[in-house]
Amino acid sequence: MKDGVPAHLVEDVAVLTSSHQIVLVHGGGDVVTEYATKLGKEQRFVVSPEGMRSRYTDRETAEIYQMVMSGLLAKRLVQALEKVGMKGVSLSGTDGLLLQGKRKTKLVVMDDRGRKVAIEGGYTGKVTDVNSALLEQLLLQGYVPVISPVAAGESGEPLNIDGDRAASAIARGTAADAVIFLTNVDGLRLDGAFVPHLSSDEASSKLPKIGFGMQKKVMAAAEAVDAGVKEAIICSGTRSAPLAQALAHQNCTVITKR
Repeated sequence: MKDGVPAHLVEDVAVLTSSHQIVLVHGGGDVVTEYATKLGKEQRFVVSPEGMRSRYTDRETAEIYQMVMSGLLAKRLVQALEKVGMKGVSLSGTDGLLLQGKRKTKLVVMDDRGRKVAIEGGYTGKVTDVNSALLEQLLLQGYVPVISPVAAGESGEPLNIDGDRAASAIARGTAADAVIFLTNVDGLRLDGAFVPHLSSDEASSKLPKIGFGMQKKVMAAAEAVDAGVKEAIICSGTRSAPLAQALAHQNCTVITKR
């Protein structure tokens, strides 16, 4: 790993681009928190009634989020791709209106006493539209797009969007054959048992039993499949050739329509 970019993942992408068109959507919330702390901006996290934990994003945090995601992490990944002979190009959702989003006017969260309370929505949102034509042109030219999970709001403001939901939206918008969610475990476990396959309906019904980190990936996976993506795969990004293994349905959880 160099500059936080796993070499085995970059090598895997290099091999697969000979037979697949690949779009990468990166995360990096921990690095955002690190840099925000260095800048003296304390980060606040909230939990939804469904148990999902997320960053509360005010305007200053949105600017730091965009700076770190688009200006640092995406560039590191592009540089790593180019070192192994690929043509990488980094975009945030605000570039070419790649990802347009609707800003949340309020959030319902749990307070310290376990009560539901409504707070101002800040600069978070949900993707409403994907400029798939832009991605298709880049793919046709042999580029590997690297997308930061920042959307353009209705007034042009940057919005913090969940990386898994962003990947799901892009997969739906480009009619992808598959969307792969990388994590630090092989896939989904329920009641102590590994789950190799689920239908999207089964995945949605199991959400209350799943921890918040994996919960977002399962939700995003089910959304993608329900919208026409053939399969959504959750797998470990720490294994060698993680994408190739996922596409071969090895050591992963596969979610399909049935």
